[in-house]
Amino acid sequence: MMTPEYTIDYARSRDAADQLAGFREQFHFPVINDRQVLYFTGNSLGLQPKKAGEALQVELEDWARWGVEGHFHARNPWYSYHEILTEGAAAVVGAQSSEVVMMNALTVNLHLMMVSFFRPDKQSGRTKLLCEAKAFPSDQYAIETQLRFHGLDPALHLIEVAPREGEHLLREEDILAAIEDHKDEIALVMIGGVNYYSGQFFNLERITRAGHAAGAIVGFDLAHAAGNVPLKLHDWEVDFACWCTYKYLNSGPGSVSGVFVHERHAYRSDLQRFAGWWGHDKDERFLMEQGFKPIPGAEGWQLSNAPVFNMAIHKVALDQFTDAGMTQLREKSLELTAYLEFVLKQISAASATVKFEIITPASSRERGCQLSILAHGMGKQLFDKLTAEGVIADWREPNVIRVAPVPMYNSFEDVYHFGKAMEKALA
Repeated sequence: MMTPEYTIDYARSRDAADQLAGFREQFHFPVINDRQVLYFTGNSLGLQPKKAGEALQVELEDWARWGVEGHFHARNPWYSYHEILTEGAAAVVGAQSSEVVMMNALTVNLHLMMVSFFRPDKQSGRTKLLCEAKAFPSDQYAIETQLRFHGLDPALHLIEVAPREGEHLLREEDILAAIEDHKDEIALVMIGGVNYYSGQFFNLERITRAGHAAGAIVGFDLAHAAGNVPLKLHDWEVDFACWCTYKYLNSGPGSVSGVFVHERHAYRSDLQRFAGWWGHDKDERFLMEQGFKPIPGAEGWQLSNAPVFNMAIHKVALDQFTDAGMTQLREKSLELTAYLEFVLKQISAASATVKFEIITPASSRERGCQLSILAHGMGKQLFDKLTAEGVIADWREPNVIRVAPVPMYNSFEDVYHFGKAMEKALA
């Protein structure tokens, strides 16, 4: 591998050798104030694929032509639309096709999964839920209200594992120790696969193994992991997982969410669930009879028929991931993020006004493409200056700038120009 250099020639030479470089032309880059921005916030909302409009137009035309009959006669029949997404989604998260379904939105799906898999037992004392401290607020609210739904006080029944004093990251041994210490009390372990604030990628396989050894169910929120880091949910024997598709999966604001349920739960009749007619046996769905009979596998958790317009864009995005391949995307991501880290360190070393502290793990095994940066000496002021320089990054309270060079569409030259914008903001 070439020795990194903070030069435009180096960046362009890396882009020239990038086998995924062509995907960049498949996306729209925002133009704000007559200037194409440097876009580094795919960890919040991915860019729009250029084929998204065409995909939507197909469904609008079929709606106009067929009306309700589009459920069966559209070019992509709406009745079974979710099924055309399954194979691509399963490849992204390392699952079998029967273990994945696209439906609803992320927090809705987390609630549905907890209805089935968080079953506190007051008689045995297994009533607690373990998560990471400073989880994404929506997860925090979902967990808090699920506990209260069961008549449990979050102050007593929620175990939050926090970084040690003076540290920004969770130590793996502290997560595993907390599971062991509370092994007779935990009903569910539910952690964000990649922490939204720090960018830390947790060892999901070890956490799953530890949770199961403690007798608990284990699930993950993969909002910042799906399409970003390698996942093998089936092989790791994760019980359930949910993810959104509008971040790294580039499927549009508020787009459809994904659900994974391991195959060992496919035929469990003892699982409680909130049911809807799209999760009912397909052969009997239109008989309109009482008595819910779930489809085996993840499809059995569906509530309603497909949000086709959302799914049409997601199909475009999944096709891009199939063409690029998660292995190749991960390889580029490691190199691109390492280059960003190198550039930031070069700038920090030369600056007399600010010092960067990257709180995202230095080990590539413990992060995706996001770097979370503390800018000691400037903070929000620096972020605002970057925005004025045409950089779209992300600010998270109280003091972190999140920057994500996404391998699907960002380039090494983007990172170089980000560095130059940073230098100008610091001047």
